[in-house]
Amino acid sequence: MSEGNANSGVQSLEEGTALPKMVAAPPGPKSRELAGRLSEVEPPTSSVIARGQTPVFWERTRGANIEDVDGNLYIDLTAGFCVATAGHSNPRIVRAIAEQSERMMHSQGGLNPNENRVQLAEKLAERAPGDLSVSHIANTGAEAVETALKTARIYTGRHKIIAFQGGFHGKTTGALSVSSQNYYRGPFQSMLPDTVHVPYAYPYRCPTHSEEDECFFCDGGYLEHVLTMPDSGVADVAAIIMEPIQGHGGWIVPPQKFVQKVRQLCDEHGILLIADEIITGFGRTGNWFGMDHHGVVPDIIVAGKGLASGFPISATIMRAEVADAWGPMMHTSTFLGNPVGCAASLASLAEIEERELVQRGATMGEYFISRLQELQQEHHLIGEVRGVGMMVGVEFVRDRETREPATEEGARVVEGLLQRGIIATNYGGSYHNVLKMSPPLVITQEQLDRAIEALNESLSAVEAAL
Repeated sequence: MSEGNANSGVQSLEEGTALPKMVAAPPGPKSRELAGRLSEVEPPTSSVIARGQTPVFWERTRGANIEDVDGNLYIDLTAGFCVATAGHSNPRIVRAIAEQSERMMHSQGGLNPNENRVQLAEKLAERAPGDLSVSHIANTGAEAVETALKTARIYTGRHKIIAFQGGFHGKTTGALSVSSQNYYRGPFQSMLPDTVHVPYAYPYRCPTHSEEDECFFCDGGYLEHVLTMPDSGVADVAAIIMEPIQGHGGWIVPPQKFVQKVRQLCDEHGILLIADEIITGFGRTGNWFGMDHHGVVPDIIVAGKGLASGFPISATIMRAEVADAWGPMMHTSTFLGNPVGCAASLASLAEIEERELVQRGATMGEYFISRLQELQQEHHLIGEVRGVGMMVGVEFVRDRETREPATEEGARVVEGLLQRGIIATNYGGSYHNVLKMSPPLVITQEQLDRAIEALNESLSAVEAAL
């Protein structure tokens, strides 16, 4: 490589626009050594090590690039699980964190607020849809969900929550109660508050769905039946919590009429609608919030992940009338409205606005989906391509007629991507066969094209071995 080209490569890495460079088959020797050490000092629940897998340990991040401890350079199609909206280690956000940390790292949550907290709550009121104007700012998505569930119960005076099958909202006790995954719920079932799970609109796997006919499940008919049937066993409902596009379940995009029906039923029955926008918020879907895609304004939004593009922070955004149900100091925490997290969020939101990343997410998402639909014509393992904005999923099947999940085959595709320098490890869904992609919104078209090329190569290799 010439000196000029070498300098260009260094610059592209510093900007987060570099293409992959692999120097050791991942996971490399340093990752393996660190995994061995970590397994001795962490419980099995903390990583994939207990499954017999060796994770790739990250060393440095920037933009859409990840560098691991063995010197491999990757394109990231996950944004660290929908977090790095404005890019990994965004320089503006890094500066904001450093400057705020030097000035003041902590102010006591309930008794001594800080100005950043005021500014962030004002910015969220400006950006949130409808009349959602009051924010409780915490640290994690699960905390935001806990706050929303408690808010709904204290506002309505009711207790039961309706959630959706396939939905995931966190692993703390309250958040776990509305998450549907039996693996997480099973050991704690007796501790979980009262929740009913109903079917989510999953057109690709709905037993009654038809493009021509009305669908009992995907049109919201089943939910209406539960709420109106006198002997359904479901009463005293405080809230319905839903993801505008289901994340853990497999990047499932419901029909607009389904989400609109949920809103209608909430209005008719005096139920609060909680939108879990922890994944979908702040431009991920090509709108500021995922509910915008459906033309629906919820009563409460829970947000996190992309709010600060990497720094832990979350928000529960609600109508003022709903917020007023709380009494003073009933739900505070030590790190409430942390000044560093608020500074990071303000910088991230400024980047999203000034670089027009919401619009970019919509445009790049259309391109991404169209390219994947072209691959679908060439690869029989691709059963469906779906998504909104830069939240794009590929569901792998062994047979397009039966739609039998191609779980192991998809896992081999993901492994092939990793070996080609593409991190796409948010693989899963309810049937463990969905490639869930959510690149940083700053990813370049050249990087995206390289990732699609690698997906084509990996699919070809896996299909040839079948």
